[in-house]
Amino acid sequence: MSTGAIPRLVIAAPSSGAGKTTVATGLMAAFAEAGLVVSPHKVGPDYIDPGYHSLATGRPGRNLDAYLCGPGRIAPLFLHGAAGADLALVEGVMGLFDGASGMGELSSTAQVAKLLRAPVVLVVDASSQSRSVAALVHGFASWDPEVRLAGVILNKVGSDRHEELLREAMDSSGVPVLGALRRDGRAGTPSRHLGLVPVAERRTEAVESVAELAARVREGCDLAALLALARTVPELPDAPWDPAAELVPAATTASGTADSGRPLIAVAGGAAFTFSYAEHAELLAAAGADVAPFDPLRDERLPPGTQGLVIGGGFPEMYAPDLSANAPLRAAVAALAASGAPVSAECAGLLYLSRSLDGKPMCGVLAAESRMTERLTLGYREAVALRDNALAAAGTRVRGHEFHRTVLEPGAGADPAWGLTHPERRVEGFVSGGVHASYLHVHWAAEPSLAGRLVAGAAAAARDGGARSAAR
Repeated sequence: MSTGAIPRLVIAAPSSGAGKTTVATGLMAAFAEAGLVVSPHKVGPDYIDPGYHSLATGRPGRNLDAYLCGPGRIAPLFLHGAAGADLALVEGVMGLFDGASGMGELSSTAQVAKLLRAPVVLVVDASSQSRSVAALVHGFASWDPEVRLAGVILNKVGSDRHEELLREAMDSSGVPVLGALRRDGRAGTPSRHLGLVPVAERRTEAVESVAELAARVREGCDLAALLALARTVPELPDAPWDPAAELVPAATTASGTADSGRPLIAVAGGAAFTFSYAEHAELLAAAGADVAPFDPLRDERLPPGTQGLVIGGGFPEMYAPDLSANAPLRAAVAALAASGAPVSAECAGLLYLSRSLDGKPMCGVLAAESRMTERLTLGYREAVALRDNALAAAGTRVRGHEFHRTVLEPGAGADPAWGLTHPERRVEGFVSGGVHASYLHVHWAAEPSLAGRLVAGAAAAARDGGARSAAR
């Protein structure tokens, strides 16, 4: 099988709440348990669903977001992530045709399905309908002839008689029924203010939930028919995305010879900092860094030799007392920032660098206080770097997204991290010394120079530190 002919399916739905995550995760787990190497993917910017996908398959869950990364990168990123897989499953976002607000099909599941030339399996919440399900499916199948709606999985079916009525109705639709799942709350995935609870926060329960989903899918879905459908795809003409081809390693000097060492970039993880795209660590390594994970809830010091720091998103508000109690690590982070080493902080990382979160002392790197609110801030953003900083050169334009129920006061420093240009105009975040801290989540695959600049700054910090040590 050639790289571009990886069997693949897109799991979509008419709307949010139909059960896409339940079905997609169950399918991933069921096929993986059957011995297939399954590559998991998620349409859109969401970080949480990919955690369940990874648990189900044993491979990194990867995002495919045409707004953040551009339509031209979707197939290359997919081929990169799916390399070596027997089957790739892509969970959609929202309703099949719902995309970025006011931008047509951009970033919709339908657009990604077309870019991947992948058949779509529609998960339909059948709990309050019978014959009408055929009309609904007919409408979705005929709306965009470029989208190949090739099958339906009926979810939340009430009884054998209900399933019989649904299948009879679907016989006239021309779209085959590939599965029917009963209403069942046993394999629930708990939610809170920003969606599902991440896997890292409920590992044992999550393993049990995924196993139950796999059992339900095996019982209710025609896995052989789904796999056969996935194998009907054409070859994609694109080359896989290659992080090494995107960057010149920072460990290479101007003369073209390699420096003796690679800077070490510490990346926050653990239950409080679960939001990260897999490609970020790959880009840091391709740019010439060694990447070392650490857990701010457990580790009292940064990895030895840390010369740069990345603190991504997550739920620090759920762990503020524990993060605050780890005073040695907070002091180490503050000292690293004060040294001028590059520090990139997104959303949760921004809160962690503030003076306090809900009254609990944090790292105190930023002259700002943070707290939880009832208001959800959510949406795609376009932004520009207003000045040179540790992450971006002045004028660098990026697309990102915000997703939080916290506020920071003030919301921007004297030197803001970004000037937002769409859908509203304002400044946001903080640039101070080597620190770049912002609410904006950015996918570095769309702008690899961010990783390259961060690693170059860490390499310079390492050289400067070595020079100072030699002088002493």
